[in-house]
Amino acid sequence: MLKPYFITQKDDPKPLRLQVKRQVRFEETDALGIVWHGRYASYFEDARSALGDNYGIGYLDLYRNGIVAPIKKLHADYHRPLTYPEDFTVEAILHWSDAARINYEFIIRDSKGSIVTTGYSVQIMLDMENNLYMVSPPFYQEFCKRWKAGELK
Repeated sequence: MLKPYFITQKDDPKPLRLQVKRQVRFEETDALGIVWHGRYASYFEDARSALGDNYGIGYLDLYRNGIVAPIKKLHADYHRPLTYPEDFTVEAILHWSDAARINYEFIIRDSKGSIVTTGYSVQIMLDMENNLYMVSPPFYQEFCKRWKAGELK
């Protein structure tokens, strides 16, 4: 069992999940044919963007509501490499937070379902003048209300 990146409280709603399928492209590999470690952040981004868009909290949704959400922290644990032209999936898992932040966990699996990389990101919320929100803005509070009520699957 992998150690959890985020602590879950008993009253937290179930995390939201979404998977995207990818294939390693030649340009993502090094001279040895393995994916260069810096590419994994873009794989995480693929799944994070898809999950956000799926639930109406994608980057443009936030932006239209006066919110920017830069990455505060990004972490990856490499368990084994991906190689060209391997098929793989990236699962994004959105974890609940009472703070004005967005906590994503990521699991990359090869075509056999074996875990190759795990990681997480933390995004903070800023207004359009780059002021830090101390509590979630109304748009995100409404999303959280629907999530906690079980309206999001």
